[in-house]
Amino acid sequence: MSVIRAVIVDDEELARRLLREFIAGESDIEIIAECANGFDAVKVIGESAPDLVFLDVQMPKLDGFEVLELVGRDVAVVFTTAYDQYALRAFDVHAVDYLLKPFSAERLAEALARARERLQRGERLPTQEIVGDMRAHAGQAGRVLVRDGSRVHVLSMERIDYVQAQDDYVSFRCDGKDYLKDQTLAQAEAALDPAKFVRIHRSYVLNLDRLARVETDERENRLAVLADGRKLPVSRAGYARLSARL
Repeated sequence: MSVIRAVIVDDEELARRLLREFIAGESDIEIIAECANGFDAVKVIGESAPDLVFLDVQMPKLDGFEVLELVGRDVAVVFTTAYDQYALRAFDVHAVDYLLKPFSAERLAEALARARERLQRGERLPTQEIVGDMRAHAGQAGRVLVRDGSRVHVLSMERIDYVQAQDDYVSFRCDGKDYLKDQTLAQAEAALDPAKFVRIHRSYVLNLDRLARVETDERENRLAVLADGRKLPVSRAGYARLSARL
C-alpha cells in the first residue's frame, strides 16, 4: 500500500488541526476528509471507504463507539481519547491502538507504524466485541442505531416493540416500522435493557411494556399478544423467562 487514505473524526477543531499538522510529515498518509461529528463520519466513511480513521471517542450526537458499530469492520481505526481507564483496558484487550490526549508527534508515529502493519496484514477489527465491552462498562446506551445507506436511524429503546432474528440480520419493530441491522439476536439482546426486554423465543426478544397477555392456540402453543394485537411465538424456555418477570 503506497498511500494510506485517512479520515479525521473529532468534534474539536483544535484537535483536528493538531492531528493534521502531525500527519503532514508522513508522506504515505493522505487526509481525504475531516468530520466534526459522528453522523457526518458515518456518511463520509461509508462513501469514501478510507483505509484508516482517527476516531475521537467522546463526541456529541454519536460517540466514537457508535460510529465504529455503524461503519463496521472494513476500516482500520486509531482512537483519540481522553477516556477513563475502562476504555483503555478494552483497547488493550483487543489490541486496538489509541492516542491518549494530549499526545505527542512521537506517540502518533508509533500508532501509525502499528496501523501500517495491520493494514499490510489485512487485519479486521473485532467491532462487536469492542463495542460490547465498552457498553458493559458505560451502561446501556438507551437507544439503538441502525444504518440505512448513508442515513442513521436512532431508535429509542422504549419505542421498540420487539426484535426478531431474520437470517443474518435482526429486525427492530419500532413505531410501526421494521429496521434491519446486520448483527445477531444475541448481540442485539446484549445492547437492550435487561429490565425491559426478555427473550421469549429463539427468534424474538420482547419489550415487556408491549405485552398485553399470553394465550395458547389450538395446538397448545403459547403466544405473546401485544397491545396492538400482533402475536409472537413463546417457547417453553421463553415462557419460563417471561413468567419470572411478570
